[in-house]
Amino acid sequence: MNQVNTSVLVIDDEEMVRDNIEEILVPRKVAVIDSNISKAASILFDTQQEILIPRTSKIPVFTVDKAANGMDGVELVKKSIAANRPYAVIFLDIRMPGWDGVETAMQIRKHDSQAEIIFITAYSDRSIEDIVDKAGQNVGYHCKPYAAEEIILLATKAITDYDRLRSLEKLIESISSIGLNEHQLNALFKNILEQLAMSVGTDMALLGKLNDDFSYEKILSIGAIDSKINLDELITRVKTIKIEPDEVVQQDELVLARLDSYSVFAVLQKQEKLKTEKMYLLKLFVQNAAQAIRNAELTEKLIQKEKLSIVGKAIGMVMHDLRSPIKNMRIITTMMQDENEPRDLIPMLDQCAVQASEIFEDFLDFIRESPVKKETVNLKYVIETAVNLALGTSNQQQVAIHMAIPADLVAQLDERKIKRAVMNLLNNALEVLQNKKIAHPVIRIIVSADEIKDQLSIMIRDNGPGIDPEIIKTLFEPFVTTNKNNGTGLGLAIVKQCITAHGGTIIAGNDQGAVFTIHLPYK
Repeated sequence: MNQVNTSVLVIDDEEMVRDNIEEILVPRKVAVIDSNISKAASILFDTQQEILIPRTSKIPVFTVDKAANGMDGVELVKKSIAANRPYAVIFLDIRMPGWDGVETAMQIRKHDSQAEIIFITAYSDRSIEDIVDKAGQNVGYHCKPYAAEEIILLATKAITDYDRLRSLEKLIESISSIGLNEHQLNALFKNILEQLAMSVGTDMALLGKLNDDFSYEKILSIGAIDSKINLDELITRVKTIKIEPDEVVQQDELVLARLDSYSVFAVLQKQEKLKTEKMYLLKLFVQNAAQAIRNAELTEKLIQKEKLSIVGKAIGMVMHDLRSPIKNMRIITTMMQDENEPRDLIPMLDQCAVQASEIFEDFLDFIRESPVKKETVNLKYVIETAVNLALGTSNQQQVAIHMAIPADLVAQLDERKIKRAVMNLLNNALEVLQNKKIAHPVIRIIVSADEIKDQLSIMIRDNGPGIDPEIIKTLFEPFVTTNKNNGTGLGLAIVKQCITAHGGTIIAGNDQGAVFTIHLPYK
């Protein structure tokens, strides 16, 4: 167990004040009390009295250093930091020759943002707001004259606050190295965020995640901040913040940490400026929370890879044996065509053979994480082909398909993979519309390109019941299904892998039905 820091520094230009505070915090033993003073006390109170009250077990054992001016005090602070023995509490006079108390506090903060500073003065030309603004929020203020008990209480509270914040700091720093799943991590975040909010003096806080497409994902909150926060304003502010990967920045009550493909942020109820110690703790929390989330994601991916490795070997062996007879179907259809066999079933058989072969190739590509093979393709042709294949194999000709695709839109893509990705999304939509017996079922496909943003967008949406909120976060993970009649649970995982391999992103959402939005590099 770490020992509580009870080191105190007194900075005052009056020697009597310095010595008096030292005497209060580190009293001499009764044996050295002046006998004449003790005798006078016995006469006044008609009994033997000790001028200094005996120290109880609840009062810490302080150590005290003293400085006669601000410059000497700052030097002592610098030496204490260098020796890894920082001061927990600094008593500081506001009015002093040379550097006054506020200037001294500002200089101290350049070397130590954690010490609790307590101003002791008879009067001041500075307002409390000015002092807090320049010296930070972890400051106290007490007027002369003071009683010994007041100094003891101030020092005891200050070292308690100091120790509590150091413990919180160590807890925050530890979360990024703990391997936890999402549920366990959120429980830990909630506990720490509550402690942190209490430390900075607010009862409302929000920890959230903002993806690269500025879609918002709440992690957790305390208090009623959800009803008070303006998400549109938040997203607008985040868009304007220039931030590098793994950097942490502050803008008023918002603290933002940038990761690979998303940002983690914390928002507090806007009450007052956060500076020095409290701002440091909030930044530290967001930074380590971001790293902990990243670790949890990497752990989950590792688990998925281990599962896929086992399943993949079995699937790979089966598919290796099946691939040859499936491909032979095309040879048979060719022979049938040459021999003038009935032609009405031949195109369907040929189409099924091609599709089955491509499905197997998709599975093998997914297991092997095969790289994409980009070539110049016409996107309208690729998507129309995917639509025709999906409709031809689903008995869903009654579903209306509305497409808005520029006729001359070309891009560097892997034609087979993109076609299969679109087919998977369409097959899912068609099956849901059929199973739920949606009246007037419609699927819309909207494609656009933005040369300035270097972004190609494909949106596929339907008018079905939408995606179950309970699985929307894990929708693209392997073996996640929505009680479909058919399917392996790998369809959307294959889609995600395909889009990611192209350097793009895919997002699932609900807007009067399911909406899948794909963003791909355009140029």
